[in-house]
Amino acid sequence: MADQKNVLVVEDDAALCLMLQELLEGEGYTVVTAHDGQRALHEGLSRQFDVIVMDRGLPAIEGLDVLARLRRKGVSTPVLILSALGNPADRVEGLDRGAEDYLGKPFDIDELLARLRALLRRNLETSTVLPVPGGVLDLDTRTVTFAVAGTVVLSERETDFLEHLARHPHQVFTRAVLLESVFAEADDGGVVDTYVHYLRKKLGRSAIVTVRGLGYVLGRLG
Repeated sequence: MADQKNVLVVEDDAALCLMLQELLEGEGYTVVTAHDGQRALHEGLSRQFDVIVMDRGLPAIEGLDVLARLRRKGVSTPVLILSALGNPADRVEGLDRGAEDYLGKPFDIDELLARLRALLRRNLETSTVLPVPGGVLDLDTRTVTFAVAGTVVLSERETDFLEHLARHPHQVFTRAVLLESVFAEADDGGVVDTYVHYLRKKLGRSAIVTVRGLGYVLGRLG
């Protein structure tokens, strides 16, 4: 998998959890595991994930309750419910409670992987809250909120620039492409460098990385 993604796997069956961890790590994901609802809630609130795979029947806090609490706290990470409760009513309940997808046990490994890839694509294409180095970009408020350093307000053009990079993490953009995509009305590629400077000043130098001879890429996530 070319773009490494962070996944939270919440499963109280130790053997299945280990199997999922090894499977996903073999596909290039970085995996964090939790075996009960309390730990899942802690991990979901304290770390940034690209997707969450969650069982329903968890100790301490039931899976859908964990999901509901995460959503109330503003966590918009896409969630795939993986549960033995797989009849239509259970699926409807899971989706209505905030899950993006629902897969019954037993499951086909290839289908699970395909569903995760689809969730990741869809989330980056449509989400108004995007992961950026050290925090999250909220397009509605034009702010970047960091886990430990508070919130930074961006200008409209800064937001547009950072959004373009965040929707295509790990992709290197030349100045010419960025000029056309974000600064279409400008005729000088220097404006790209200027806004890189502005964003680094506000977000830190590691927010945007220079790839010598090629262009710019979003800084490392996680």
